[in-house]
Amino acid sequence: MPPSRRRSSAPGLTWDRVELAPVVLVRGSEGLLADRAVTRLLDQARTRDPGVEVTRFEAAAYESGQLEMVASPSLFGERRCVVVDGAEAMSEAFLTDGLTYLQAVPDDVWLIIRHNGGTRGKKLLDAVAAEGHPVVACDPIKRDNDKADFVRADFSRARRRIEPDAVQALVEATGADLRELASATDQLLSDTTGTVTAETVRQYYGGRVEATGFAVADAAIAGNPGEAVALLRHAVATGTGPVPVVAALALKLRTMAKVAATRGRSGVSVGELGLAPWQVDRARRELGSWTPEGLADAITAVAAADAEVKGQGRDPVFAVERAVLRIAAARGR
Repeated sequence: MPPSRRRSSAPGLTWDRVELAPVVLVRGSEGLLADRAVTRLLDQARTRDPGVEVTRFEAAAYESGQLEMVASPSLFGERRCVVVDGAEAMSEAFLTDGLTYLQAVPDDVWLIIRHNGGTRGKKLLDAVAAEGHPVVACDPIKRDNDKADFVRADFSRARRRIEPDAVQALVEATGADLRELASATDQLLSDTTGTVTAETVRQYYGGRVEATGFAVADAAIAGNPGEAVALLRHAVATGTGPVPVVAALALKLRTMAKVAATRGRSGVSVGELGLAPWQVDRARRELGSWTPEGLADAITAVAAADAEVKGQGRDPVFAVERAVLRIAAARGR
C-alpha cells in the first residue's frame, strides 16, 4: 500500500464510532453489534454516494477471482461497496484473494469483512489490522454492568433519559439475550415520551420482571420468605429453571459482599469493584439490615443450592426453595 494510504491502526472500535474506510473488519461473535456496525457503514456509503453498488459474498462459498471482478473500475464511475459475510468460515480462495487485495486497495471501493469469531483466516485478520484499517470489536456483552451501559447508550443516542432503576429493571427482565434487550429498548423509545421510569418498565414487562431470578433474590434479600417462594414457584411454572435463579441469588450476594468489604476503607472506587454506581448504592441500602454473619450464612446456602441444582441433589427446585428460606432468615442476624 502506498504511504499516503496507510493510517494508524485503530483496533477495538465500537460499532457506533467506526467510520467508513477502504477496508473495515467487523470482528466478534455478538451478532447484534456486528449487524449494527455493517448497517452503519452501509448507511455511510449510501450517504457519500447514493448510487453506490452494494455486493455481498458469503466467504465460505467464495470462488477465486470474485473480489477482483467486483472491485474492478466501473464503466459508470459509481462507487462500490463489498460486504463479505461469514469470514470465520472463509474459503482458501478468499483468504488468498483477500491478502492480494490488501496489497493494492482501490480508491473507489469499500470492503467490509465480517468475521464472527474463531481463528480461521487469522493471517488475513492480522494483515487488515497491521495495515491500519479500522477493526470493529463486537465481543459478547455478558455482564449486567455492560448491558446497562448498552441501554443507557441507546437512550443517549435517542436524546432520551432513563432512570437508573428503570435500566436495572429492563436488564433484569430482558437482558438474557442482547437482541431481546435491544428490542425492548427500541419499544420503550418508540412507545413512550419523556423520562422512562422503573414504573414504565413494569407496565411493559412487569410479568416478566416478577418471574425472574432477580425478583426472587430481591425478595429473599429483603427478608420476605413468602414472597420469595411464591415468585420462585411462579418463575419455575413459567419456564425459568433453578440454575438461573441460583445464579441471580449468587450475583446479588456477591455484589453485597464486595460492597460490604469496603466498609471502613477509604479511597475505594466504584471501578475497582467492577460494579455500576447504582449497584453499589442499592447494595449499601440492602446491607443496612445485614450482619457479616448473616451474609456469610446466606452465601453458604447459595453455594449448597448451586451444588444441588447441578447434579448433587434429587430435587433442584426444593433445593432453591430451601436456600431462599435460609437467605430470608439470615437477614438481620
